[in-house]
Amino acid sequence: MSRDESLYRSPNPHRLYRNVDDGVLFGVCAGVADYFGIKIWQARAAAVVLVLLFPPQTILVYILTTIFIKKRPPRLYRNRDEEDFWRSVSVRPDQTFSGLRYKFRDLEQRLAGLERHVTSEEFKLNRAFRDIE
Repeated sequence: MSRDESLYRSPNPHRLYRNVDDGVLFGVCAGVADYFGIKIWQARAAAVVLVLLFPPQTILVYILTTIFIKKRPPRLYRNRDEEDFWRSVSVRPDQTFSGLRYKFRDLEQRLAGLERHVTSEEFKLNRAFRDIE
């Protein structure tokens, strides 16, 4: 990957991958379950229903997804918190943005309180007394 490509690449590792570790047949259903945040059995049940209703199309799509979707990397996320964050960004971006806005507002208020304290006369007086000792 060139330097220009890395500039425009999203830091979000939450993508559709085949999960061969949890999968039975090539990991397509397990990967779909991981991506949408559902249980694997639900994805497999949906696949079975689709095979019963539209056998040739479902089998063709399954084969194509097996060919074109990459396997899930072994260390996709650094920890569980990072995985939860990126999953929420993909699934519920408005709630994630609201939560981030709340956290930054709280940090801004704490920083403003710290600035008020450091620039106050009381702080300067306490520092002068400490320097005398």
